[in-house]
Amino acid sequence: MAHAAHVSAVRSLYKRILLLHRFMPIDLRALGDQYVKDEFRRHKTASAEEATRFMVEWQNYKDTLQTQVLEAVGHKKLEFGSVLPEEKLKDFQDEQIGQLYELMRESTKPNRQFDIQEEGTPK
Repeated sequence: MAHAAHVSAVRSLYKRILLLHRFMPIDLRALGDQYVKDEFRRHKTASAEEATRFMVEWQNYKDTLQTQVLEAVGHKKLEFGSVLPEEKLKDFQDEQIGQLYELMRESTKPNRQFDIQEEGTPK
């Protein structure tokens, strides 16, 4: 039964994150959705210890994003993101550092790969 409860919690968290991404600018939403899908897929076979850390970090992400969305209600400009403390980076594996760097580069370059405009939005 514990396995079924874990699967349900993972699925619920995954869906909530994708729902919150709907509030992001469309190009960041596309980038974020793809990253979330890849990461959740990549961790399907994680050990119990890795799965616990994974869920804690994604729950923190969801909580941060949810707070930012709620704070932005009624404002024209949404701001997303948070500072990643150096001590957190020490826990990352080399592959995760590389993924984080690529995500940072993609999300901050002037002409993002996902140059998608919402209908009626001027370029």
